[in-house]
Amino acid sequence: MNIILFDHIPEDGCIPVADFRGEHIVKVLHLVVGDRFLLGETQGRRGLATVVSVTSGYVGFVWEPQEGAASLHPVTLLVAQVRPICMKRILREAVSLGVCEIIVTGADTAERSYQDAKLWSTGEYRKYLLDGAMQSAYTGMSGLRFATRVDDLKDDFARMDNLVLLDNVVEGGRLADFSYPGGSVMLAVGPERGWSARERQVLMDSGFRSYSLGKRVLRTETACSAGTAVLLGRMGLI
Repeated sequence: MNIILFDHIPEDGCIPVADFRGEHIVKVLHLVVGDRFLLGETQGRRGLATVVSVTSGYVGFVWEPQEGAASLHPVTLLVAQVRPICMKRILREAVSLGVCEIIVTGADTAERSYQDAKLWSTGEYRKYLLDGAMQSAYTGMSGLRFATRVDDLKDDFARMDNLVLLDNVVEGGRLADFSYPGGSVMLAVGPERGWSARERQVLMDSGFRSYSLGKRVLRTETACSAGTAVLLGRMGLI
């Protein structure tokens, strides 16, 4: 954790050691009275906090908010459902890279059971969004939405300025050569077995242009992180 985040900063100035954030302060960072750490509110302010007490139950602090929320990048990551262990990595890394939104969709070749995984049904996914934000040292956290299939997202596609299909089946250019004209971008990454021919046609008919990261077939989580990083680089944002 490079920042400790809460939806709302504790009004009493105490973080329970039983809370994973308090445990991190005590057992990982080994902070003592007088030490300082970065503290913030998700989607809000951040600043330095000073430890004023450490007991067996609580870490006491005083907080000096210094900055408002840093803006997220105008990139939406559209990713098809994959096995939950892989999706956890995708969520964490996408948030840490600063995309403004993640849309998780069902796909023709994806296992139907992935949509009903405990990761989603129990709300566990929020932990990985928070992990990504705390890794980044900023307070911004990507929005998350779900779709049953790409066909349901045509209105979203129409609102985007740039539509990028990361694919090594449909012939296209190198993502490293993407020329960013400005505006919002949606990056679409398929499931473990790739988009179906039908889905590719839906995407291409909606205005997506195909780009690749080379001829090698990458895991979905690798393609998401590498593709987002290359795209942000071409946009001049990293």
